[in-house]
Amino acid sequence: MSVDSITARPRVMSGMRASGQLHIGHYFGVLQAWARYCETGDAYFEIADLHAYTTGFTDPAAIRRARDEMVLDWLAAGVDPASSTFYLQSGVPEISELQVLLGMIVPISWLERVPTFKSQIEALGQEIATYGFLGYPLLQLSDIAIFRGEHVPVGRDQVAHLEFGREVVRRFNYLYGNGEQILVEPQAVLTEAPEVPGIDGRKMSKSYDNAIYLSDDEATTTAKVRSMITDPQKIRRHDPGRPEICPVFALWKLVKPLHVPEVDRHCRSGALGCVQDKGDFAEALNAFLAPIRARRAEYAADMPQVRRIVDEGTARAREVAAETLNDVKRAMNLI
Repeated sequence: MSVDSITARPRVMSGMRASGQLHIGHYFGVLQAWARYCETGDAYFEIADLHAYTTGFTDPAAIRRARDEMVLDWLAAGVDPASSTFYLQSGVPEISELQVLLGMIVPISWLERVPTFKSQIEALGQEIATYGFLGYPLLQLSDIAIFRGEHVPVGRDQVAHLEFGREVVRRFNYLYGNGEQILVEPQAVLTEAPEVPGIDGRKMSKSYDNAIYLSDDEATTTAKVRSMITDPQKIRRHDPGRPEICPVFALWKLVKPLHVPEVDRHCRSGALGCVQDKGDFAEALNAFLAPIRARRAEYAADMPQVRRIVDEGTARAREVAAETLNDVKRAMNLI
């Protein structure tokens, strides 16, 4: 298959490590964009369970459970499996074979200079300093290259990984392409994900235990919102507030932006107290999440259907992946 024969709609490839339930930070940062890609691109969304093993290899059962929870959240958030392809990374062995083949031409120094290699080891410990973790960026490239992904949504912290991948593609095409592009150089689509604060004011993260999950019920969501920190100088109701430093105000901007000017005005004047503001926001957030929760409950009640979506998507993905792998192996005189 030549580059010219790729579908007219740009092929978009993105994925998530199988890490379990997703929170509203994932929704505003990633899943809304994925739902749009279903309409505008030929979208492939990967359940990256192999990537999860690079740091979570001691608990494979948790990775297995996390796969289902994550897909439920994708579906609940409106990512359409009929207009995209959901697939399981480990269910497409062509990805791993491509990683092996590309690994033959990648200098170790290229992998060692990827910024996250040393920083993650420093953060998480020497236990993750494995062959698989060193090769993580090459597996990421293989995820993309096997589908000849043209557009790859990435945050700025992932640009170095993608540039590494582009270098590998250029090297492969130079060595084996005979003047043709066997593999496609992926183009970064920079995503400026909003900073979504958690209930403690830090960035919302599962590891900080400060997240509001898409799967949380109304009571849990309300309790979490009511526990949120606000402006430490606004002690009494009528004290003037500083909404620009308030995590609740930052979430208003995402959940109900038309209401933001009113909150801003009343907070600064002292007319709006933090307790009332958090109560109002909890009500607004629960209303916003209601259709997402309803879709999640509907899919959760029919897990065989969810697994069919993944199985069928994985089968489609394998057809595309096999075509690319055959082209790679022919270029390398392996077939």
